[in-house]
Amino acid sequence: MSNENTSAIVSKVWSFCNPLRDIGVGYGDYLEQLTYLLFLKMADEFSKPPYNRKLPIPTEHNWESLTSRRGDELEQHYSKTLNVLSRQKGVLGQIFVQSQNKIKEPAMLYKIIDMIDKEQWATLGADIKGTIYEGLLEKNAEDTKSGAGQYFTPRALIRAMVECVQPEPMKTIADPACGTGGFFLAAYDFIAKQKLDKTQKHFLKHKTFFGNEIVPNTRRMCLMNLFLHNIGDFESENFISPADALISDSGLRVDYVLANPPFGRKSSMTATNEEGEQETDELTYNRQDFWETSSNKQLNFVQHIRTMLKSTGQAAVVLPDNVLFEGGAGETVRKKLMETTDLHTILRLPTGIFYRQGVKANVLFFDNKPASKQPWTKDIWIYDFRTNIHFTLKKNPLKLEDLRDFINCYNPDNRHKRKETYNADTNPEGRWRKFTYDEIINRDKTSLDITWIKDKSLADLDNLPDPDVLAGEIIENLEAGLESFREIMITINGKD
Repeated sequence: MSNENTSAIVSKVWSFCNPLRDIGVGYGDYLEQLTYLLFLKMADEFSKPPYNRKLPIPTEHNWESLTSRRGDELEQHYSKTLNVLSRQKGVLGQIFVQSQNKIKEPAMLYKIIDMIDKEQWATLGADIKGTIYEGLLEKNAEDTKSGAGQYFTPRALIRAMVECVQPEPMKTIADPACGTGGFFLAAYDFIAKQKLDKTQKHFLKHKTFFGNEIVPNTRRMCLMNLFLHNIGDFESENFISPADALISDSGLRVDYVLANPPFGRKSSMTATNEEGEQETDELTYNRQDFWETSSNKQLNFVQHIRTMLKSTGQAAVVLPDNVLFEGGAGETVRKKLMETTDLHTILRLPTGIFYRQGVKANVLFFDNKPASKQPWTKDIWIYDFRTNIHFTLKKNPLKLEDLRDFINCYNPDNRHKRKETYNADTNPEGRWRKFTYDEIINRDKTSLDITWIKDKSLADLDNLPDPDVLAGEIIENLEAGLESFREIMITINGKD
């Protein structure tokens, strides 16, 4: 299919966004309804020649049952169809779990069904279907009111992480908080570009990926996103679990973990008391395989991810600054991580790249190792991609090219042959610097929060960033402060 035809389909799908917003249907709701309808249309196509597949969709609630109706009858039948399909088993039930019709205007519902009906989605390339759906996911993430941004990791960052890890065919990949599936897609694309035989292709499609996502709507979007990108199938087993990954060790051991666990320090459980008020209690996971019992969600994910890895497994994980410097449980976890794994690389990320404000984060790369009396970490290489670097989501978004220097410094082909760009005498502004295990372990609280480049905004008032960048940084800091205050209030009052 030509780029022109592809663009036409993308434009057609997008054309309904604004009219729907005018009647109170946001991007998230549109994306949700589009997911239901696309699934039914593709199931209908696969049930006919040349595919002739028997699929578990009741005839009275299939795609043709929608296209044959109009007006109020269509709206009522669509609502009933969603209710019936939500009670089905397998991927079908996961796609339609808790589904409700959000498009109450029959005329608009019919137009969207007609738009989808005119295309043969089964014959469209996975890249085309994926482009359409990923575009909607990103647009939904931009809608700050919905909070969907916390489930959407910048795709440029994901691709850079995958390029560094270089996942291989016939190996397993997990994400214990997979959101809309961005890490899986990037890993799939990286592996699919290699020359694969039939067995490797089948393994990539059906047996490579394992995820957890506890938010039903996000899990639905993830399943559909993967499905449209040719990962999984109608009859696939439930490889995206709705369970909280932190509750227990499932026994799953994988070759790679690529993840950006949810922002926010505290794990919590919300319940309604006798007065009908919402109460939030801190949730502490008592697991024998954890080094430290903590209510800090991020520290728990670090420990869980280490458990998930095979003895030869590799991980690349996005984590907030507090994991690098927090004392108490944080210090214990950092020490244990350096002892039991080879924590070899840290990428300090700039502000302004995430859809949720107030986030200062890093990527930690570590390789799991078998038990040993000596610490496995020998050197930690840090790339400071934060100091004097500024991005904004709209005017200056993060691109893969922006991370190319880091990828080159990481040296994925042979990370044991690296060269520092930092030099105290000749290049004190070099962003790539090595620290020994002894240097780190002797720091206060074994802090990994390290910077050495001078912040020019503090020293040179004539070269301040643009006003919108400064405003963005102020918002980032205010949001981070508010998040801390919210956690304090929850702890004191036991209420959200």
